[in-house]
Amino acid sequence: MRAMRARGFTGYRDLELVNLPKPEVSDGKVLVRMTAAGVTPLDHTILSGQYPKAKAPLVLGNEGAGVVENGGGTEFPAGSRVMFTGLYGVAEDGTYSEWLAVRKQNLCLIPEGVDDISAAGVPVAYLTAQMALVLAGFQAGKTVLAPAIGGSVGNAATQLARALGAKHAMSSTTNHKKAEQAKTLGFNEVIDLSSETLSGGVRRITDGYGSDIVIDAIGGEILSEALSTLAPGGSLTTLGYAAGRKATIDLTDLIWKRAAMKSFSLFAQPPAAWEKAWNTVVPLLQSGAIKPIVAKTFPLAEASDALRHLIEDRPFGRVVLTI
Repeated sequence: MRAMRARGFTGYRDLELVNLPKPEVSDGKVLVRMTAAGVTPLDHTILSGQYPKAKAPLVLGNEGAGVVENGGGTEFPAGSRVMFTGLYGVAEDGTYSEWLAVRKQNLCLIPEGVDDISAAGVPVAYLTAQMALVLAGFQAGKTVLAPAIGGSVGNAATQLARALGAKHAMSSTTNHKKAEQAKTLGFNEVIDLSSETLSGGVRRITDGYGSDIVIDAIGGEILSEALSTLAPGGSLTTLGYAAGRKATIDLTDLIWKRAAMKSFSLFAQPPAAWEKAWNTVVPLLQSGAIKPIVAKTFPLAEASDALRHLIEDRPFGRVVLTI
């Protein structure tokens, strides 16, 4: 089979198209013929040598969609369309390949009406967003801020908060064109950071109240300012660092507001949390209450270009490999 494998972790040039043996099904795994693979910032982190647990050579890709070929039993019979994520492309070969042996507990049936390309970008973003919202104590009527409307988690958290009854489901962008694009897609509470500050935008939208919950996948200066938007008793969950691993915070944003700051890692969550998140996300996908946004697709052999586009061009929506 064809696969895009990193021979080392020094940058885009290390990704190469190779021929590998088709995986065999054993130990409770299901053979999936891949149709699409989501391209994520984690793939770039690994390829850049910034994830010490990953070892080269390695086929990248930690989420995707495909068709069950065998090994799925009655729960996932042959021909079933499935989506999944896990430690693929991290601790073992991943989804940038034509076939993959996937643990059954990682699989989820793709709802009718959702195509494989869209489904390939669902698992990481929407499961992360949903579990983070639950751990932050989300309830209908809360105000939620998830910066970076064009990013995967920022967009997913905004969509989920809105679909689940948030009083305000806010996001942001540093790009005026993205702010306009967000409006055309129905996101009406996006703060254009080219014309106002994040804290100023939150005050405007909430009439001075603030954010009960912040889900931040950006880090850097955005995290610092997002803390200042918290309402009394609010919380900020940090789970990414696209804008930088280091941030300077004002402790009074926590102390004076009796607020909290916590972290989140998807693959550290227990199985029950995964099941609960899927049970929330799938019906919303099926009803159209949430809808993945795909910015651009690339063929498997152009995985390096796909990663470069995701990281350097910062598109509005997901980047997906078609296989």
